[in-house]
Amino acid sequence: MSDLEKRQKVYDYLKRLEVKYTVTEHPAVFSIDEIKALKINLKGDVCKNLFLRDSAGKRHFLVTMRNDKTAPLKVLQQKLGISRLSFASQERLAKYLDLAQGEVTPFGILNDEGCEVEIVFDSALEGNPCLGVHPNDNTATVWISFNDLYRSVSAHGNRIHMVALDD
Repeated sequence: MSDLEKRQKVYDYLKRLEVKYTVTEHPAVFSIDEIKALKINLKGDVCKNLFLRDSAGKRHFLVTMRNDKTAPLKVLQQKLGISRLSFASQERLAKYLDLAQGEVTPFGILNDEGCEVEIVFDSALEGNPCLGVHPNDNTATVWISFNDLYRSVSAHGNRIHMVALDD
């Protein structure tokens, strides 16, 4: 699937759900620092997204949090009742979400037909009127309210956890 097709799949899904959003197109970005350098973050709060797995490789988690936080793996382990979490490989990212490094986004669940990946939202995002996430491609950012993002992910059927990710 081309980058344009990946994006269009997200846009079509949001349209079906009657979700309001806007899009900013930009050069490919692979980190929050690159987003800030391009001043993409001036419109709203760009999210940091992580793809994690448990030690057995049986459970996978897509974590969406504020971009100013570090990966709180110990906090997540405790709150999710997991003995050990680690970053999932690029191979697992491709297998479960059909994404590559730098493209991780909550919309990746649209490629998770079996709803195997669990979503973890940082409770600090609740109520935010303008969050930025990629539309399954890192050359664009979708601006969407937390409520609409949550509703969109929830409608797909993946399990969702709301967790306070305070460091």
